[in-house]
Amino acid sequence: MTVDARTEELRGNLAALHERIDAAVAAAGRQPGDVRLLPVTKFHPAEDVARLATLGVTDVGENREQEAREKAVEVPHVRFHMIGQIQTKKANAVARWAAGVQSLDSVRLAEALDRGMALALERGDRDATILPCHLQLSADGDTARGGVREEDLAELAAVVEKAEYLHLSGIMVVPPLGSSAADVFARTKQLCDELAQRYGRTMELSAGMSADMDEAIAAGTNIVRVGTGVLGNRPVA
Repeated sequence: MTVDARTEELRGNLAALHERIDAAVAAAGRQPGDVRLLPVTKFHPAEDVARLATLGVTDVGENREQEAREKAVEVPHVRFHMIGQIQTKKANAVARWAAGVQSLDSVRLAEALDRGMALALERGDRDATILPCHLQLSADGDTARGGVREEDLAELAAVVEKAEYLHLSGIMVVPPLGSSAADVFARTKQLCDELAQRYGRTMELSAGMSADMDEAIAAGTNIVRVGTGVLGNRPVA
């Protein structure tokens, strides 16, 4: 496929997704522009990220630290957000390139990211002095798959709020297999609103992917994270 053909494919995919988002927003009685699309570019080449940039995309999500870091070097004019699980030992690396983290799920990781930010700034590895963070909620309490348990959410939020270089931006959630996505999103939105009330500012909900985007928008999400719907199937290794 030529570069022009691939760019046109991505253009069509983006247009179709934005139409779907707009329709779901209208059906939910929400205002146009309430929901942002975060394309997920994992396993796709940096060239595709560059193509998305020519189509107006400014932010993308990545799941793996090394892959994201390499792409951030190749496409420096796009902001990369970490949406996958982060090992604490990778916090320093993430702090160097991440425009945001949506998978913060432990006090230990929060402290490591804050230290990583201090180190990155000291070394001149980044310009932005604050790292926006969404807390990843484990809707079923199984933290092995990533996420903080609901009963530990308030403690983690307090740690992030006090951190020097982190900004508490909201909550991210992925419904567990077999669960009711609508119920998970509704409960997470409630928790997000409780955080907003506690800290006196707006908190964002990041929820919804291709299969459950309409339910997430109906529940009040601000960000939907879509990979295949934008970029197509993952390239075969």
